[in-house]
Amino acid sequence: MFPIAYHPIYKYPVPAEHRFPMDKYELLPLQLLREGVATEADFFAPGPVDMQAVYAVHDRDYADRFVAGMLTRQEIRRIGFEQTPVLAERELRITNGTVQGALLALETGIAFNIAGGTHHASRAQGEGFCIINDQATAAQLLVDQGKVKQVLIIDLDVHQGNGTAQIFRDEPRVFTFSAHGKNNYPFRKEQSDLDLPLDDRTGDDTYLRLLHDTIPGLISSVKPDFIFYQAGVDILSTDKLGRMSCTIEGCRQRDLLVLSTAKKHGIPVQCSMGGGYSSQLRIILEAHMNTYRIARDLM
Repeated sequence: MFPIAYHPIYKYPVPAEHRFPMDKYELLPLQLLREGVATEADFFAPGPVDMQAVYAVHDRDYADRFVAGMLTRQEIRRIGFEQTPVLAERELRITNGTVQGALLALETGIAFNIAGGTHHASRAQGEGFCIINDQATAAQLLVDQGKVKQVLIIDLDVHQGNGTAQIFRDEPRVFTFSAHGKNNYPFRKEQSDLDLPLDDRTGDDTYLRLLHDTIPGLISSVKPDFIFYQAGVDILSTDKLGRMSCTIEGCRQRDLLVLSTAKKHGIPVQCSMGGGYSSQLRIILEAHMNTYRIARDLM
């Protein structure tokens, strides 16, 4: 139906008490197959990304030290994962899943990555579980190779896409939009091309009204040839890190707005799943599943 990047390495081993819900990367593909939203043929297993694509958006020294396992203890603490060769391979495969998915979306209209949305990774550092910025890598590659002229990144994770904003600060061919909790992490915000800061406990009505007032007009003014969508589900009221009050239905309506507007304008989309930290894994999975269900229905 549409290409979905996935590799078993996406589920990286973390301690039982770790707050990152790694199990979702194993369970989400299974649920997609179980419901018939996707078939085995829809999945592709990405290999490691070409480092030249990474160097286009990340400092070469930082990227090479990460791959070689030579980040400092302070850098690793900021990222939040233990530094291992498996982690390096995982991040390179996730990034390539977004790169290859974006290239496929030019033909299919939409593509997904089961992981990705690593929007806190900036040019010379990682943080907040983000090491290599997958959508930034893919966006830069598309414009550098002349595949598209103008990219729009729609980042609706509850945390600002600070790394993405920093990377593209001086790149007019990539427009960055982030709607996020204004009092939430990162506490030192970067300036996106357009930021929509949201109050704590913002609920469905206010959230959806603001997005309806922003996204259609943004697409009309930016006139992108391609959209990268960071579809984090940490806007939910059940999220341990979100500080917002949206429901699963509100999250679904958000995805419908983004994907249907893109389809209306004939703009291909690459979607990375982003964050989600609800206590019950079934809630995270249901919210992510809705994004895929909407894409299926629109296709």
